Amino acid sequence: MLGLTFDKILVIGIIAVFLLGPDRLPHYAAQLARLVRSLRDLANGAKERMRDELGPDFDDVDWKKLDPRQYDPRRIIREALIEEPEAPVVKPVAESAYAQRKRRAGVGTPRSPELPAPFDSEAT
Repeated sequence: MLGLTFDKILVIGIIAVFLLGPDRLPHYAAQLARLVRSLRDLANGAKERMRDELGPDFDDVDWKKLDPRQYDPRRIIREALIEEPEAPVVKPVAESAYAQRKRRAGVGTPRSPELPAPFDSEAT
């Protein structure tokens, strides 16, 4: 609770008694109680609204699993490095008709340097 222990709260209370005086202290104590009550109602309202919007899935969520304080970056990296990555499955791709024509015509295949360069009569 923000690092406040009972001793610290007691010291704050004693300082408040001296600063506010016995006349105004009950009024400010009542205001503090109303503030705490309204904050509690606000938090409960937000919780109920989430439960209404998420439906039954809200109760199934393991909130402790999502707590960011449990994450240890060293452990996460260690586990990622130790795991064996799965080999990607590569499916053969069907050759397109264009690629088949190029292959039949010899386009893109290595040519012997002794042969003359091909001549295209339709080229401009």
